[in-house]
Amino acid sequence: MGAGIHEDRQRHTTRLRKDLNSMTKLIIDGKEIDVPPEFTLLQACEAAGAEIPRFCYHERLSIAGNCRMCLVEIKGGPKPVASCAWGVRDCRPGPKGEPPEISTRSPMVKKAREGVMEFLLINHPLDCPICDQGGECDLQDQAMGYGVDTSRFAENKRAVEDKYLGALVKTSMNRCIQCTRCVRFAAEVCGVPEMGATGRGEDMEITTYLETALTSELQGNLVDICPVGALTSKPYAFAARPWELGKTQSIDVMDAIGSAIRVDTRGREVMRILPRVNEAVNEEWISDKTRHVVDGLHTQRLDRPYIRENGKLRPASWPEAFEAIAAKTARSDGKRIGAIAGDLAAVEEMFALKELLAKFGSVNLAVQGGDAFDSKAGRASYIFNPTIAGIEQADALLIVGSNPRREAAVLNARIRKRWRSGQLKIGVIGPKAELTYDYDYLGAGTDSLLDLAAGKHSFADVLKNAKHPIVLVGTAAVARHDGAAILTAAAKLAVDVGVVKPEWNGFAVLHDTASRVGALDVGFAASAGGLSAAQMTTFGTLDVLFLLGADETKVPDGTFVVYLGTHGDRGAHRADVILPGAAYTEKSGIYVNTEGRVQMANRAAFPPGEAREDWAIIRALSEVMGKRLPYDSLAALRQAMFRAVPHLMRMDHIEAGNADDLKTLAGKGGSVEKAPFKSSVEDFYLTNPIARASAVMAECSRLASGQMLTAAE
Repeated sequence: MGAGIHEDRQRHTTRLRKDLNSMTKLIIDGKEIDVPPEFTLLQACEAAGAEIPRFCYHERLSIAGNCRMCLVEIKGGPKPVASCAWGVRDCRPGPKGEPPEISTRSPMVKKAREGVMEFLLINHPLDCPICDQGGECDLQDQAMGYGVDTSRFAENKRAVEDKYLGALVKTSMNRCIQCTRCVRFAAEVCGVPEMGATGRGEDMEITTYLETALTSELQGNLVDICPVGALTSKPYAFAARPWELGKTQSIDVMDAIGSAIRVDTRGREVMRILPRVNEAVNEEWISDKTRHVVDGLHTQRLDRPYIRENGKLRPASWPEAFEAIAAKTARSDGKRIGAIAGDLAAVEEMFALKELLAKFGSVNLAVQGGDAFDSKAGRASYIFNPTIAGIEQADALLIVGSNPRREAAVLNARIRKRWRSGQLKIGVIGPKAELTYDYDYLGAGTDSLLDLAAGKHSFADVLKNAKHPIVLVGTAAVARHDGAAILTAAAKLAVDVGVVKPEWNGFAVLHDTASRVGALDVGFAASAGGLSAAQMTTFGTLDVLFLLGADETKVPDGTFVVYLGTHGDRGAHRADVILPGAAYTEKSGIYVNTEGRVQMANRAAFPPGEAREDWAIIRALSEVMGKRLPYDSLAALRQAMFRAVPHLMRMDHIEAGNADDLKTLAGKGGSVEKAPFKSSVEDFYLTNPIARASAVMAECSRLASGQMLTAAE
């Protein structure tokens, strides 16, 4: 034991010496600092605490070196150099071997930066009072810090025609400083190289080809990375100024990634949604659905209870609605009562509804699209075990029955990022789609999966020889009748080809809804003696069915439906009693993302009219039913939930799955059908009630379907 520790210490010391030996010593503004030789001068200066202005440089994009704002002086050099494009290893030592000296505040640097700023402002229209970027503009901020109050240029300003980029990005190209961030972002991160530069010199313009609408699901991020007001948000145009908005940190529920977001509100109204940096999940990007679903939060909202009488819904009071439900459940056998949770349900309301049904003796619980998963089979069987950040270690990836570009656009960008490094080989079984990266197409359905498991395809060797392989299973593949057997087959393949190792678990389930992992964690799923969602929606099975925001479920006639949700969508149209709930921006709720990370969505606004938080509605209903739940506050509910499922109390933590559970799952067997796989998301923009209520998402959907391709059309 002691010898082992001694060896570990020796290895650690050797590694430290290597790291120190590989560092390069620099003197920056009189301060000595050691940095890795692969750093750029800009990164080295920032590590030394210096502030370096920049427009074209972005940490997540390739280096262009074309704005020249980041100029610094190297001692002995004839002129200032662009620090973003100058490597630390390119700095030459002094005549006696002394470390290179860099100055970021010398008179030469000050004069150079003022000259660059003067050039940039020659053609800039200076229309800050009417620009949406005002208050958040890099050019404004840096002109204050590094500019001068006069210009030596009296020529007419250049005029550039505005471009049509689609429904989400508004252009004002007179403001463009040709930093090319948008061009690089579209090509490198989005993988859809639709933007480029035409012309040369002062005639250079940034444009799309043939002025068609952008097709990327991440195009809204162009607004964030544009350092001036050339690209702004079209739906948010002239709506508010940043300093008048309240800002709430929250998380996104439009997919299962759980992207970190900031919800900006004015009064009771949500004005916009922006990304927050979270390296482990979304880096600093969010999908267009996440960003622009805002108008759907205000439209077609349920703001009072309704009861169906004589085939028509009429407004009702809360006591009336509760009494109608209580009267129906009192006449029903507990085993003929069930509940299905929708895509956007938080863990708290699912836990409360589960507890309420338990008092009736019912275990008929299901979450949309989750019938194939067994919550008792262990977390490893239903989470993204390698984690989202783990994709950057992967060297082989097999995608089974999924289209990550539609189901998790931000995760797809992470896969593309790794693919661009040249160290990731990708194979696909399922729908053949444009995923923004090259892949080996192995087949359309279960036959190909079984052939691969039998070693009949060379990609099996790629997985076996990989150090960090991933088998990614889409939820569409397991949402079929034979879903459980497909999940077992995928787990068997993962175990057989060595995807599951002692130090690496590469079995990854990519969910497409925010609620599903949390539902499985608290046991809101079909269990022993309980009915699945498919069985609950069979004619004559149930007397009463609670739909907790479940809008993708077709309920047969003869079942009394209680709908607890936010929008007048499909579930509300079928309901016999409607109870208006709170959207994800209007309540504090715990969600668990596809990798099993526990996250908190915070309240930024309040529900409209008489709508209330979902857990509070279930608690009030339980009292009228005579089955009172033992908590009167959200804190008390969470305490009960944490006692039942302890890992839910650890925010931003992933409770790892047990790899042995996958071996058990792999041994279950089952017969699969030969039908080809499909993606679970047919229309990226219209996947849930909030998105379907959004006019912006509807326009994006029309553009994506090819109905409105160009500005002229």
